[in-house]
Amino acid sequence: MKNKKTVLITGASRGIGRAIAILFAKNNYNVVINYNKSEEEVKSLLKELESENCSARIFKADISKIEEANALVNYTIGQFEKIDILVNNAGISRFNLFTDISYDEWHEVMNVNLNSVFYVTKKALQYMIPEHEGKIINISSMWGLVGSANEVHYSTSKAALIGMTKALAKELGPSNIQVNCIAPGVIETDMLNDVDEDTIEMLKYDTPLMRIGKPMDIARCALFLASEGGDFITGQVISSNGGFVIN
Repeated sequence: MKNKKTVLITGASRGIGRAIAILFAKNNYNVVINYNKSEEEVKSLLKELESENCSARIFKADISKIEEANALVNYTIGQFEKIDILVNNAGISRFNLFTDISYDEWHEVMNVNLNSVFYVTKKALQYMIPEHEGKIINISSMWGLVGSANEVHYSTSKAALIGMTKALAKELGPSNIQVNCIAPGVIETDMLNDVDEDTIEMLKYDTPLMRIGKPMDIARCALFLASEGGDFITGQVISSNGGFVIN
């Protein structure tokens, strides 16, 4: 296990994070899967990966809290001695008119989608910078690029993550650490559970590739950035959205 590279993925029990964990594990990485509430799902994932002789661990942490974010990183180091790849994937979505967003709801979205990335990344860099190598992949959203009505708080948090990616890439370049961002489009995850079928069809129609994205589409992008192919890519935003947004 020590001769493999290690990836730490936040919010990886379901959806995009789960797909990233599966793909990296099957490509010979040590995988640390962070979760907070989805215990049954993450145990099922671990069982699946172990049945295929993959190297995987799970760790429960609410990474919107500094102490738990630090504990997650320390656990990863304790298990595998280093962190080669950090995927900041954990996130939540809330739908509300801006005038109806409560202060608590605003802070909840910012804490999970943005502050947690700061906490985990800050701790991970204590180990990455001395190694003079590493890759950080932040999962944002196309709404961080163009904004979404009724999701001002979500869009704001994801736009901030893009800004963090670009600034941090400049700061960490001399340490040979690449920082990039994936901004997914409409993806088949739990975030679509409350979206009616007519709206889903409209979203497909508005997407030039005429389909909703799958979590594995994003996982493959993350794997590329983590590979040697991503060694000279930093500070970039790759929007895997099927053409829904073209800048």
